[in-house]
Amino acid sequence: MGLDESTRQLQLALHDAQVAFDCIGLGHLDRAHTHVITARAAIDAAEVTLRHAMSELSPGEAAREGAQVMNALEGQEAGR
Repeated sequence: MGLDESTRQLQLALHDAQVAFDCIGLGHLDRAHTHVITARAAIDAAEVTLRHAMSELSPGEAAREGAQVMNALEGQEAGR
């Protein structure tokens, strides 16, 4: 479990939070509630994977892996 998994979980949480926000605006409170729950689960998963990475990686390794993750994300965004 690396920083890439933490990042992926945070992206999932962001998506679910946005969907919940939109559902509230549309008055679909049951759907909003479901997406809030899944966003919270993704946040919890991100926290677990981040805590694991903190215990396994040195600060230098974390910086290198973090830079790789961010570069990969920027590459994905550029390809869209």
